[in-house]
Amino acid sequence: MTDTVHGAAPVEAARVSDAYRWTQLVIGVAAMVMIANYQYGWTFFVPDIQQKFGWDRASIQWAFTLFVLFETWLVPVEGWFVDKYGPRIVVLIGGILCAIGWAINAHATTLNGYYLGMIIAGIGAGGVYGTCVGNALKWFPDKRGLAAGITAAGFGAGSALTVAPIQAMIKDSGFQTTFLYFGLGQGIIIVILAFLMFSPKAGQVPTVQNTNVIQTRRNYQPTEVIRQPIFWLMYFMFVIVGAGGLMVTANLKPIAVDWKVDSVPVTLMAVTMTAVTFAATIDRVLNGLTRPFFGWISDMIGRENTMFIAFGMEGIGIWGLYMLGHDPVWFVLLSGFVFFAWGEIYSLFPSTCTDTFGSKFAATNAGLLYTAKGTAALLVPVANYMQQSSGTWDTVFIVAAGANILASLLAIAVLKPWRKVVVAKSQSAA
Repeated sequence: MTDTVHGAAPVEAARVSDAYRWTQLVIGVAAMVMIANYQYGWTFFVPDIQQKFGWDRASIQWAFTLFVLFETWLVPVEGWFVDKYGPRIVVLIGGILCAIGWAINAHATTLNGYYLGMIIAGIGAGGVYGTCVGNALKWFPDKRGLAAGITAAGFGAGSALTVAPIQAMIKDSGFQTTFLYFGLGQGIIIVILAFLMFSPKAGQVPTVQNTNVIQTRRNYQPTEVIRQPIFWLMYFMFVIVGAGGLMVTANLKPIAVDWKVDSVPVTLMAVTMTAVTFAATIDRVLNGLTRPFFGWISDMIGRENTMFIAFGMEGIGIWGLYMLGHDPVWFVLLSGFVFFAWGEIYSLFPSTCTDTFGSKFAATNAGLLYTAKGTAALLVPVANYMQQSSGTWDTVFIVAAGANILASLLAIAVLKPWRKVVVAKSQSAA
């Protein structure tokens, strides 16, 4: 695969680009799969780290928060490099940093060591994530929700197949060896994939003719985007929805332990696993499937209508998990429902951002919005402190459920009419 595709004649470029852009999407998905464990695999290491060193859980979870902060807050900078120089160099460096981060974890003996390892892994994973999503948004202006969803699905479901292997290796070889082997292996594959990634050139993507989705024809500079009040509404919605899902992601096993369901065997569809392993496996699959599913739905019925449905489902799911999750079967089923209703934020918000502010600076602008995930991660240790002080997860679950219902209402009552006005004004100006 070479750059010669970019120099093809216009007719041939149009013919080649459809297959070529799907190939680029697949490469991006593969890279996303490789960074998934850096976030979603963390929960399996926490109990063993706590047991070995005796640190309190909230202190350990600051490593997860730092990972998410550096995974998200530097994405606009990494996105600028992608918009200017292309995706290859950012993904290459990202893969190297991912491997280094978990290698540091493998040898860490202090909290600061884990903090450093997760910061470095976060920078690397953020570079890969932002690049792959930004590239998908550029290659698929006609199927932006679906493309962003498929790409984000790699991150959401990418760790599903390694749930059991990671836990088995932690049990047999120790969590430090697991950090090392998985970290290096995933990082090396990312480096290889980096050499296969390209950005689209003029004439390689179709024009947009979708009357169901509000899309601008103006390309906003990143400095313009951060001055738009509607951007900060989307940012706020991203934070309050993202926080609940991240809390469950980071604390899935600790919650199961506190509710005494973690080691209880659960049988569903003739498959038997312990509740926490079953939940983690289903969660990752559904967290991946929801991203292209709701992305596709949003291409059909509009972004805000889809947000209203999905965020409302998430609020109901979190409330249901709180009420019924002490039963191991309901813990498995409802945690899966929560992840299914949550993961779509990683397709809906990037596509909505690009619909509103244009595709030329898609990686940077979507990266600016993606930093909301980092802001949401700051609430994960807060949730742990709330649990430690009260001895229960009650308040955490109630607040998270309410936040999602609020976001659902904001999407349909505020964001939708406001975005119509913003896009109409940008069209007139253009």
